[in-house]
Amino acid sequence: MFKNLKIIDLSTVLAGPSVGSFFAELGAEVIKIEHPEHPDVTRSWKLPNEDKNSAISAYFSSINYKKVYQQLNLKNSEDRSQLFELVKLADVVLMNFKLGDQEKLQIYDAKLHELNPRLIIGKINGFGVKSDRVAYDLILQAETGIMSMNGTPESGPVKMPIALIDVLAAHHLKEGILIELFDRKGNSAYKGKSISVSLYDAAVSSLVNQAANYLMNNHVPQRIGSLHPNIAPYGELFQTSDHKTITFAIGSHRHFMQLCTFLGISEIAEDQRFSSTQERVKNRVDLFEILNEKVKQYKADEILHYMHQNYVPCGEVKDLAAVFKTPAAQEMIRKENINGIETKRVSGIAFKVEKK
Repeated sequence: MFKNLKIIDLSTVLAGPSVGSFFAELGAEVIKIEHPEHPDVTRSWKLPNEDKNSAISAYFSSINYKKVYQQLNLKNSEDRSQLFELVKLADVVLMNFKLGDQEKLQIYDAKLHELNPRLIIGKINGFGVKSDRVAYDLILQAETGIMSMNGTPESGPVKMPIALIDVLAAHHLKEGILIELFDRKGNSAYKGKSISVSLYDAAVSSLVNQAANYLMNNHVPQRIGSLHPNIAPYGELFQTSDHKTITFAIGSHRHFMQLCTFLGISEIAEDQRFSSTQERVKNRVDLFEILNEKVKQYKADEILHYMHQNYVPCGEVKDLAAVFKTPAAQEMIRKENINGIETKRVSGIAFKVEKK
């Protein structure tokens, strides 16, 4: 799809490199530039059981796929000249330098556009183009309200177990670059642009309904575990007779009636306490106690089969070992040999193009 696209990836850690991997997986030539003595720090982010002498880690592998690696010290004029030669033939340059570092390395946007007037420069920063704060995903989750909402009343604030803000920022930058590539195609008058995405803006943008709940109703979300503030039952965890954990996302009254029918308690769908989504949220504790007594009488597969057949959202809570036993997840695995080591990661491409 992008076999004629050339990208220079100067970024490190997760957000920027994952943008490069996205385009590489779609056929682009992606050259990742690393400092000879101080390469991408995620090469060293290893689990205790990983080889401490290896030049790569599972973390690094997850967002560096199908790239060509080149070592350049951009403080060195000769190495910088090599970068400039690459830029002349590139379509996109990715970077996530701290404020002022571009200037220190003498790779200003203006210089890059002078070398290549049609160049698209994609940038990731932490708290905006004028901030020099060091930004890691955890800090953004803390400062944008996400940790305050995540967890239970007993747990205190909890971070998401993935670098969610990095992932979101990467998606926003992909969108911006794709728009520019579309605008550039066939446009001889196109002038190169610099697109920047801050982790902060990406995080706030992701607050969606929780933000609206606050902005419109002055509702400050509290930690309620997996529960949903607007829907019930939604996120409550139920143990089945075969000791599996399942959960429901009952988004409509029809869903609720189907659930009650299966459990043999159709009458509670008419109970005033549970007669609407709003009432079920108000009385979710009483509702959980009623449902829980019934759910634990069934095996997980019995419940899941019925719910799937009747289009009621229901799922088993699985760990990653169980997830990657499924054919759908297996299809998402991508392998590549890097430095003589077989690496694995999940695809950065979630869309599918239907063939006619």
